[in-house]
Amino acid sequence: MTVLLGAMLAAGLLLAAAPWLWPRATPTPRGTGPGALARRAAVLLESAGYATLAPRVLAVAIAACALVASAVVWLVTATVALTVLAAVAAACAPVVWLRARASKLVRERRGMWPDVCDLLVGSVRAGLSLPDAVSALAGSAPPAVRGGFARFERDMRQSGHFPSSLDRLKQALADPMADRIIETLRMAREVGGTELVPVLRALSASIRSDAALRGEVESKQSWTKGAAILGVVAPWAVLVLLSLRPAAASAYGSPGGIALILVGAGVSVVAYRVMLRVGRLPEPRRWFA
Repeated sequence: MTVLLGAMLAAGLLLAAAPWLWPRATPTPRGTGPGALARRAAVLLESAGYATLAPRVLAVAIAACALVASAVVWLVTATVALTVLAAVAAACAPVVWLRARASKLVRERRGMWPDVCDLLVGSVRAGLSLPDAVSALAGSAPPAVRGGFARFERDMRQSGHFPSSLDRLKQALADPMADRIIETLRMAREVGGTELVPVLRALSASIRSDAALRGEVESKQSWTKGAAILGVVAPWAVLVLLSLRPAAASAYGSPGGIALILVGAGVSVVAYRVMLRVGRLPEPRRWFA
C-alpha cells in the first residue's frame, strides 16, 4: 500500500507539472503517419541548413546511431537495460544535434539581418529594382547567408519570376527574421509605394535591439543548460564504469537492477526537461513560413 500511494503521488505530481514540461503545440493540419513524420523531418533538416537532404537520410542516420551504440554497450557491459537505453539515446542524438545546429544558426544570423536590411536600403536608394537589390546580396551579404541569396540570383536568371524565387529563398534561409524581410519585400513589390526604405530601417532597428537583448539574456542563462547536461550525463557515465565489473553487470541485469535503471532514466529525462524549461527563452516562430 505504501508503494501504491507513493506511485499515485508521483503520477499526480507529474501530471500537474505536465503543462510546463511538455507544452501543447499549436494544432497544425499536418496529420499523422509516415507522411507527417517525413514533413517534420524535412522542416528540421531545412532549419538546420540541410534543405537539400532527403528525410530518409535522417532515418538512416538514426538507425545507424542506435545500432552502433547498442552494439558497443552490449559488448562492453552485456546488460540488456543499458543496451536498450543506449539505443534510444543514440537514436535521439541526430535529432538533438540538428535542433542544436538550427538554434545555433538562428543565433549566428540574428545579428546579420540588420546589415542585410541596410544593404537593401542602400541598393534601393541607389535606384536598383527589388529583384536586382536582392540579387546583389549574393556578393555583399554576410558569408553565413550569402549562399541563399546566390541561389535566389540563379533562380531569377532562370525563371525571372520574383514571387517563386522569394519562396525558394525563404526555404533556403529558414529563419524567422528572414521571413519578415522577405514578406516586406513581397508586399512592396505587389502594392508599390515609397515607404519601403523607412520600413526596412525600422525593421533593422527592431531586429538589432531584439538581438542585443536576447544575447545578453542567453549569456546570463547559459549555465542552466550546462548544468542540465552535466547532471544527466555524469550518473550514467558512472553507471557504465561500474557495469564493467562482472558482479555489477550481473546485479544490473537482475529484475531489481533493470527496474532501478528504468526509474533512473525516467528521473533523468524529467529533470533534464525541467532544467531546460527553466532556462529556455521563447524562440521567434516562422509565422510566414
